[in-house]
Amino acid sequence: MNATMRRVVIGATAVSMALSIAACGKAGDDKDDSGSTSDSKSIGLLLPDNVTARYEKFDRPYFQDKVKELCSDCDVQYANAAADPAKQAQQMSSMVTKGVKVIVISAQDSAAIKSSIQSAVDKGVKVIAYDRLAQGPVSAYVSFDNVKVGELQGQALLDALGDKATTKSKVVMINGDDADPNAGQFKEGAHKALDGKVDIAYEQSGLWKDTVAAQKMSAAITQLGAKNVAGVYAANDGMAGGIANTLKGAKISGIPLTGQDAELAAIQRIVAGTQSSTVYKAYKPEADTAAELAVNLLQGKDIKSLADTTVTSGSGDKVQAKLLTPVSVTKENIKDTVVKDGLYTVADICTVEFAKACKSAGLE
Repeated sequence: MNATMRRVVIGATAVSMALSIAACGKAGDDKDDSGSTSDSKSIGLLLPDNVTARYEKFDRPYFQDKVKELCSDCDVQYANAAADPAKQAQQMSSMVTKGVKVIVISAQDSAAIKSSIQSAVDKGVKVIAYDRLAQGPVSAYVSFDNVKVGELQGQALLDALGDKATTKSKVVMINGDDADPNAGQFKEGAHKALDGKVDIAYEQSGLWKDTVAAQKMSAAITQLGAKNVAGVYAANDGMAGGIANTLKGAKISGIPLTGQDAELAAIQRIVAGTQSSTVYKAYKPEADTAAELAVNLLQGKDIKSLADTTVTSGSGDKVQAKLLTPVSVTKENIKDTVVKDGLYTVADICTVEFAKACKSAGLE
């Protein structure tokens, strides 16, 4: 064989081998369209905002720790929407593109996120609604009995009013953001407890923002008169903080003010007497359950034993759910709830500013 012929044969062989390798690679390639492998062990966690203290301080680390405990080689991808629904939709799309197989989401806007959830599910991703029931084809939902939360808030307000709880007592109601389905359930439960027992004289949404809630409270005082406000229903502790400042500025003291989430600042206000109650929703069981559901779905396991009831979302989808039990917290049971569970220590609560109030409350 002459040199020219050898070059032709060698070249043809090289091309043939390259085509063969390429063909084998294509046939056995386990990568999806995003470039991630189909056996990805990546779980996504999308939380709605960084204003509500619980999400970054408790939900995120509890969830991450539980996933690692159940699946040591699983990776948790995390993003916070910073109260921006469009940003959360982008975050979800990005996770799907990266090959995340299960996404746990606390929706900033339960209706707006529906199309993003549908798109993710169409690509084979499992979605779990966390704390807030998102619309669309979610596989599971983990939260608390949110109507019960509202009932506890309303009843705590009535208990704090005592014999002042009459149909002539003017109560201000500052609800959560209507884009959050939980807000509607809290409101429903609160009305269940309060209607017919007090006069809900002013009711507005505070959008889960302390600044907005403070503005609404100021408007209520202007409309009703400072001396005529008997109590305030605030749907969460963040808003209660803004309302407490407005009440102080208006020289209104000694009236009941509710909350929710058992934030440290709220517990301190309860000790000091500027907030009457909050609702403690134990974050660890909620986050742990979400993590267990996520790992089970990732591994193709059944989730019915974990999600032992069903709920219907705003889009009409029937969803397997786990609903945990909330607890009302007042000055009398701080020690037996948030302290006993290790959420806060007495030292966390009883800083120098609150030392005297803590002593009076029996927190030493």
